[in-house]
Formats: sequence, C-alpha cells, structure tokens
Amino acid sequence: MNPPEKILTVSGLGVRFGKRAILAGIDLAVSAGEVVAIVGPNGAGKTTLLRAIAGLLPAKGNIEIAGSPVGKLSLAERARRVAYLPQGHVFHWPLTAAEIVALGRLPRGAGADLSEADRLAVSMAMAATGVTEFAERSVTTLSGGERARVALSRVLATEAKLILADEPTASLDPRYQLIVLDILRRHAKDGGAVIAVLHDLGLAARYADRIVVLDSGSVAAAGAPRDVLTKALLAKTFGVNAQIVTLVDAPVVIPWSVT
Repeated sequence: MNPPEKILTVSGLGVRFGKRAILAGIDLAVSAGEVVAIVGPNGAGKTTLLRAIAGLLPAKGNIEIAGSPVGKLSLAERARRVAYLPQGHVFHWPLTAAEIVALGRLPRGAGADLSEADRLAVSMAMAATGVTEFAERSVTTLSGGERARVALSRVLATEAKLILADEPTASLDPRYQLIVLDILRRHAKDGGAVIAVLHDLGLAARYADRIVVLDSGSVAAAGAPRDVLTKALLAKTFGVNAQIVTLVDAPVVIPWSVT
C-alpha cells in the first residue's frame, strides 16, 4: 500500500511582527486523511500559524502544499489547494447565503454564470452544513451560528484538499459543533486534510488524529491526544489543574482549578 499523500510540509517556520517573534522553529507535516488540532493559550500564535501556512503573512522557513512551495504558487492555484476559514465569520455585503458559498468557486474559474459543476459543488456544500434553507436569505439576517455554517460551506465549495479552520466551532451550539467537526472529519476521510484551531480540548481529543500544542510561539508538545493532554502539560501550558478521564478511547479534559 502506498503511503498517504503529503498535503503539507512546514519546516523552520518563523513569523515576526516588527522586533517581536510570534512564531519560531515550527515544524509540521500533515498527510491526506489527517485532522490536526492546534491548541494553546491565548496569544500562543495559533491564528498566526494558520495565516502563515495559507500564505497570508510573510514568514521565514519552508511551507510546501502538495509538494509545491507556497510562495511559488499563483494566488488562484494556492486557493485551489488550501481553503482558509477565519474566525469571526464577518460578511460586509448583504449577499445571499448561496452567493457567499458560490464565492468558493472563484478559484475554479467560476464567473457570473455558474457551470453545472459549480452549482453542484455549491449545492452539496450547503447541504453538508445544513444551510440550504437559507440559500436566498441575506447573510446579514442570519444568526452567528448560521453565518458560521455558511462560511464553512464556502470553504467546502472550493474543493481544496487542505482546510485551515480557525475556531470553526465558535458561536455554535453543541449539536452544530459536533456536526461541523463531523464534516471536517469526513473531508479528511475522503482524502483531504484539516488543521483546526480549537479551544475545546475535549473536542480536539475526540476528533483530531494529532494535537499540536503551541506556547509562546513554539511547539510545546505534539502527538496523539492521549500522549499530549497530560496533567503536567495542562498545568505548565494552560495554568490549570485538570481532571482527565477516558471515554471511548479519547481523553476528556475537565479544567478543575487554576495552578
């Protein structure tokens, strides 16, 4: 059996804002079929890491997406290979949900008149996130959770293999948190890869194949959830005493008190 396709390779990644180092010495490799969760305290550099991988920030080191240096890819080719879901889900124009999702087809050459393939991709993406009923509604009339699912639909519509999702479960109720992570898990199972910033350590442990813990711009730990989410690491990195129990082979972290 052939090894899975290497979707992303990052080595020696560093990002500076002025004289301040935000990230330093980051190494990361992600293969097809994997979901990798990025966790860490506020200000650890999680969002900066996603933006650097997407080519949205100047960075030192090497970033390759499907074997090609990200800096040598055209904007269109980069957008076909990697889709970035930022946190916040702010929409500045009163477009309909369907029009927002259709923007995900722009890297595929979609114009004002969508092709049959474009329409199918948009329809499938909206069905996957449960927003088909909002197709003709302006996104400005939707709730925060509904806008979050529309934003995810746009990402899915790109059909990019690598999805970078920054807090994709923020503002969602528990049911849709699970639905969104199920969708991302399915994307990986179908041959893609996902890197997701998550604050809920329980969800990270349940859905991720690997967890990367960032602290002060460096990797504090990386590996399988049960190996990474230890009481010692949680105390050192997050400043909490935690209870850890195992349910269905996944660790469940319960922050109990501050250290």
